[in-house]
Amino acid sequence: MGAIITANQTIQEWGNGLAVRITAPVAKAARFTVGLPVTVEVVEEGILLRVAGQPKLTLAQKLKAFDPAIHCGEVMASGTVGAEVF
Repeated sequence: MGAIITANQTIQEWGNGLAVRITAPVAKAARFTVGLPVTVEVVEEGILLRVAGQPKLTLAQKLKAFDPAIHCGEVMASGTVGAEVF
């Protein structure tokens, strides 16, 4: 993984739970992004965070990635059906 990055933090209250901020350098080194699912595990040494899959894309992100040339043509190839407003 490379150089070890550390950050001294203080546990804070967050709603009915507790929280620790993950600083930008630590998040970057761990390849953490907003929306990334993680598993929190209590181990002998303390707490371990593990990546638990891929982030779920928002509708805006899905629409931005949509390319009719790649994804089988037009979205509404049949034209208007009812009382659509343009």
